[in-house]
Amino acid sequence: MNTVRMLSASVLAVLAGVLIAPAAQGEPVPTIQPEVLAEIPHDPDAFTQGLELDGSVLYEGTGLAGQSELRTLDPATGQVERAVPIPGDYFGEGITVAGESIWQLTYRDGVAVRWDRATLTPVREVPLAGEGWGLCYDGVRLIRSDGTSRLRFHDPGDLSELGGVDVTRGGQPVDGLNELECVEGKVWANLWPTDTIVRIDPGTGAVDLVVDAAGLRARGIPASAQVLNGIAHLGGDEFLVTGKDWPTMFRVRLG
Repeated sequence: MNTVRMLSASVLAVLAGVLIAPAAQGEPVPTIQPEVLAEIPHDPDAFTQGLELDGSVLYEGTGLAGQSELRTLDPATGQVERAVPIPGDYFGEGITVAGESIWQLTYRDGVAVRWDRATLTPVREVPLAGEGWGLCYDGVRLIRSDGTSRLRFHDPGDLSELGGVDVTRGGQPVDGLNELECVEGKVWANLWPTDTIVRIDPGTGAVDLVVDAAGLRARGIPASAQVLNGIAHLGGDEFLVTGKDWPTMFRVRLG
């Protein structure tokens, strides 16, 4: 999500310190930096809202009203293979693959779009209360963020809400939950408006790992580029990460 097109790196650094500062109480949460394994080109005009690998296809959802798309990319080269505009000039948000479908959230348009994965054809729009930010599928339920500290659980068939959990670090709420990736029972989440990722136990809502990815900006990311946003699990402890309007995707090890 984003309503502001550009934030300076210095402002982001201050905000990151506020949002991920250690809690006054509770056990400290480990903080790591990503180990960069490779750099892959990325469309610098892609306002990335969702990123997910399914088989050999990398799916990307982009945002901004009138510019939002669902895309397929070659994960090895970053080449855009296909791009389809979202219906209704909606402001696209997070995406996730669920069986033969792809769900794509919208920011404040009050709907989610269901796509046929094989053809990239929109087949259904479902009303959705509240804002849409990030989305992932854990094999049983969809997990959605809305910019607050709460993760919401949804039925993957009709998006009916099934419950949720409040996310905390050291007992304190963690706001700004954005793009999500479900991996082996945990939820990885970008924190807007920072270049930070957290790993969450969706059973308790507790953050058990913090990834400080601010150092990636030193690898050719322009100061004008928006925040880190986009997490795609490759297998094991390897991920692809990128950001809004970033010219690079990074294959990284987190662990």
